Amino acid sequence: MNTQKLSPVSDWRPLALAGLLFASLPLAAQTVPTATLQSTPERAGFAIDGHLQALRQSTVAAQVGGNILTLAVKAGDRVKAGQALARIDERDTQAGLAAAEAGVAQADAALRNARTQAERTRELRTQGFVSQAALDTAETQLRGAQAGLAQAQAARSQAALARGFANVTAPFDAVVLTTHVEAGDLATPGRPLVTLYAPGRLRAVVQVPASRSALARGARTVEVQLPDGTWVAPTARTELPAADAVSQTVEWRLDLAPEQTAALAPGQAVQVRFAGATAAPTEAARPVIPASAVLRRGELTAVYAVQDGRFVLKAVRLGAEQGAEGVELLAGLKPGERFALDAVRAGLAGAAPAAQ
Repeated sequence: MNTQKLSPVSDWRPLALAGLLFASLPLAAQTVPTATLQSTPERAGFAIDGHLQALRQSTVAAQVGGNILTLAVKAGDRVKAGQALARIDERDTQAGLAAAEAGVAQADAALRNARTQAERTRELRTQGFVSQAALDTAETQLRGAQAGLAQAQAARSQAALARGFANVTAPFDAVVLTTHVEAGDLATPGRPLVTLYAPGRLRAVVQVPASRSALARGARTVEVQLPDGTWVAPTARTELPAADAVSQTVEWRLDLAPEQTAALAPGQAVQVRFAGATAAPTEAARPVIPASAVLRRGELTAVYAVQDGRFVLKAVRLGAEQGAEGVELLAGLKPGERFALDAVRAGLAGAAPAAQ
């Protein structure tokens, strides 16, 4: 049986010939849709940095003085309403409660004595042995003793309440954001001990310059960029009625849905975008181009402009993002110039502008 063995040269020559023939074929031209840059924008907007804040947050402070014996929580702990957070030395408040108890006993004894004296005086007055003035004095002393007992009982209640303040508890189900003291520190009335927040309900807080308040107020869309890069729409937005006298900013609070912030925590940085507001007459003309028209390669930001029937890459400077409308164009193209709507396709070999 005869077998024919091909030489290495005969093996690659047909493949090389096929490759040369394929390379000599012209590439099919790809047409890319274009748009003309408009001279006057209809809408304006801006983006600003902010942070997340809990809708319900509380700083628990000491209400009595004394050394902190125990601090039962640390940052990150989850606590239930009524759970112990810290315990303050209660010997001083215990002594105050004991004194108040003694005061109540003393006032009660005085009231019993005054009541007995008043009853005896009434009997003597009926028999004519004492004057009306003596009876009036006894009645007044009885009312004074009654008031003294009420005062002593109120002091006892206040002392018991103060003693209860020695055990600091959580006001609601929460997560410990931070602790401000350590065991052994001296607590004074009003000194912060623990800061708590209710998980799951957060809002974005931004300080908008007062000069841009009208623009933010007239925005058609407001979006918040979460730390993971996701843009979400707030469920509610609130503008505080006054500007800060020093920074000349107005605080905006944008409530977020619980499912949007389940894995987030207060203090994380976010970005808020106000887009689609009607531009004021004094606003500089800032055209908006689609985001797909922008090519980003490292530090390069450019678009493909149409010149002499072909695409030419031009560097541009961009402004604030305008959501679905695109991004503001500050410099790089002139009104009336055509540009590719798809920067990726326009950069391919053989790409050509579509006829308008």
